[in-house]
Amino acid sequence: MDPLTPLESFYEMDRGEVFPLPPELAALYGSLRFPAHEGRPYVIGNFVTTLDGVASLSAPGMAEGGAISGFNPYDRMVMGLLRSVADAVIVGAGTLRSEPRHLWTAGHICPALSDSYRRLRAALGMSDPPLNVIVTARGEIDMGLPVFRSGAVKALVVTTPEGADRIRKGELPPSVVIGEAKKEGAISARAILSAVGLVRPGKIYLVEGGPQLMGDFFEGKCLDELFLTLAPQVAGRDGSVERPGFVAGKRFGPEHPLWGSLAGVKRAGSHLFLRYAFVTEASA
Repeated sequence: MDPLTPLESFYEMDRGEVFPLPPELAALYGSLRFPAHEGRPYVIGNFVTTLDGVASLSAPGMAEGGAISGFNPYDRMVMGLLRSVADAVIVGAGTLRSEPRHLWTAGHICPALSDSYRRLRAALGMSDPPLNVIVTARGEIDMGLPVFRSGAVKALVVTTPEGADRIRKGELPPSVVIGEAKKEGAISARAILSAVGLVRPGKIYLVEGGPQLMGDFFEGKCLDELFLTLAPQVAGRDGSVERPGFVAGKRFGPEHPLWGSLAGVKRAGSHLFLRYAFVTEASA
């Protein structure tokens, strides 16, 4: 990767604690801070969309965010930064299927800055990688994938009792924990957060999607903040295949629209890096 230049910052809300970024990360990103959230985890989301709101091209080999961002190195730098401050990274089974070899760690998404990410986690008192959380109602996942078998990360599978039974029929790797939601069917965002809290209590949980999972977190009013990369691409939609935005499966407006408050704007070339804060039930 070619050397990165600092992000250009246009606006940043002055609030909360400044995180101890190592010099290289501080030079690239600027300051990173989050508002006070005593007694509970602060839940953030991270997504990238095209100018016309497409979050997934839904094409073979191009379903993940890299195809949307153009594999932009600044987007990967920010992804790594957010993973490096997170106690847990939460994704859905669809995201796992689209990126089966992935590990949800800072070093995996941006290896060139892995040493800086490690130093940041050490400064925050975190020696292990973030807990990798996979949400699956049916439990239809391949337990032979690296996130479960590599031993590089601890993984939590949040599922229903039916899904847990299906997973336990196979061999469960020692680094994998199963968290059961009490009800069959859809798993609420609050049930996910409760399961994560039992395994990895922490200050920051990061949700990376996909769109169905992000919709669940917005519906449950559980997402404190969204980091949104706006890529200068127009993907379009012709109805032949679903191309969701970063929220799918839920409808809020016009009956109950969710309005965010702008918390930050940065730029790298023609990519914009936006932050929006949302009112949650915990913060209301």
